[in-house]
Amino acid sequence: MPPILLAKERQVISLWPDTVPGQKESKSAPVVSKNNHGNVTRIAKVTTPTLTVFPAKPDMHNGAAVIICPGGGYNILAIDKEGYEVAEWLSQLGYTAFVLHYRVPKNQVGALQDAQRAIRTVRSSAARWQIKTDQIGILGFSAGGSLSARASTRFTEELYPTSDAIDQLSARPDFAVLIYPAYLDQGKNRTLTPELKITANTPPLFLFVAGDDPFTNSSLVMGAALTRAKIPYELHVHPKGGHGFGMRPGNLAATTWPDLCAQWLKRTIFTDKK
Repeated sequence: MPPILLAKERQVISLWPDTVPGQKESKSAPVVSKNNHGNVTRIAKVTTPTLTVFPAKPDMHNGAAVIICPGGGYNILAIDKEGYEVAEWLSQLGYTAFVLHYRVPKNQVGALQDAQRAIRTVRSSAARWQIKTDQIGILGFSAGGSLSARASTRFTEELYPTSDAIDQLSARPDFAVLIYPAYLDQGKNRTLTPELKITANTPPLFLFVAGDDPFTNSSLVMGAALTRAKIPYELHVHPKGGHGFGMRPGNLAATTWPDLCAQWLKRTIFTDKK
């Protein structure tokens, strides 16, 4: 069964039980774009941020969780190609995966609020999903990679009013995976985007990008910043692959990064903590 159909059978968690911070519009169902070019389902509008849960395969359950942020230029969410399909893969590896429906279009402030709330929500539900509270990470593609980088560097900032006990929990991801991330080099002369503050408490990162991607420099700039701050990271630049390849067959970059990432996750989450 295709992941887009599997997602319909899974639990959906609403991030904001009452009002959504900074949003004047009422909550409503997500709007699916009529544009399905490339066999990609695109969500064109989100006013009710949610997490779709993909429980870990029982006999592979490892106690770690990954929140997935699909890309789409902060305009849409490529929800199956960079969301559900990736969650299905992670669940088969033993991770509890959560696909984040963050606010679009053109709401970067709201998207980061949603990401922070998502991390806290998963952390608050650790016992329910048999997750270890220090093994909760975030993974994003393109604009979702930007969002994951922002969540990994701005977790100490109070970006919305505290509403309940969930908001008392840490918004820091324990690790981050950035696949062909965008918008990380918006500083002067294409240096690191100023809002991304790399500190000693920045979590370890995995980055993968193709050398012919117009956003390659984002990964290189982030890698250099992590080097200066002595933050553990792994950066792979594949010769070709372009941008937006997800993990579908037919593109060598798309079929290369998952194995590299899986190995890095094992080393970073489990081996390094023994």
